[in-house]
Amino acid sequence: MDNRELAVRGIGKACATPDLIVLNMNIEVCEKDYGRTMRRSSEMLDMLKSAIVSAGHDGKELKTTSFVVNTRYDHSGHKPRFSGYTCRHGLKLELDFDMQSLGATLEAVAGCESKPNFHVRFTIKDPGAVSEQLLESAIENSRRNATVLAKAAGVALGAIRRIDYNWSELHLISSTDYQPLAPTACMDATLRTMDIEPEDIHVSDTVMVIWAIE
Repeated sequence: MDNRELAVRGIGKACATPDLIVLNMNIEVCEKDYGRTMRRSSEMLDMLKSAIVSAGHDGKELKTTSFVVNTRYDHSGHKPRFSGYTCRHGLKLELDFDMQSLGATLEAVAGCESKPNFHVRFTIKDPGAVSEQLLESAIENSRRNATVLAKAAGVALGAIRRIDYNWSELHLISSTDYQPLAPTACMDATLRTMDIEPEDIHVSDTVMVIWAIE
C-alpha cells in the first residue's frame, strides 16, 4: 500500500450581512420573602410582555435564556446577615432587521415599569448557510495549496484520503457595538432610532485535508 501523503491545512473565510436583531434583557428582583420575590418577578415579566406586545410583537416571542434564584446576604457587619432572595430572569427577543421596529421596541421596553437592562446584538437567521460557505472555502483553499505544493515537489496530487475537522460553534455576531440611550417619549423620532448599518460578520475556520500523492 502506498502511504505517501500530503497534509494541507485549508483556511476558509465567509462574510455575512446581519439580517436579525437579538434584544437581550434582564429583570432582577430582590425581596425579603421568597414568595414575594417570585410573585414580583412574575409581575415584572407580565409587564415586559405587555410592553413588547404594544410594540407589535407576539408575547410568545419573548424567550427565557436564564432563570436563577439565589439567597442574598449583607456583608457590611462582622458576619453575613440574610437579607432576602434575588431572582434574575434573562430573556431575549428576536426581530427581523428593521431599525424602526427596534426603536419602537426599545421605547416600549424603556417605558415599562420592569426597567430591564438590555443589550442589542446583530446576527443572522441562517447560520447553517454560513457554515456551508465556510467549509467549502476551506476545502477549496486546501486544494489550491496542495496543488501548488505537489507541483513544487514534483509529485502528482491524488485523491483525498481523509478530512479532519473540529466542529465548533460559530459566533456569528456583528462587531458593531450598539448601546443606545434608553429612548423616551420626549425624544425626537430621529433621535429614538438611528438608521445604522451594522458591520458585516466575518468568520474563518480551518480544516485539515490529507491527500494521496503519486
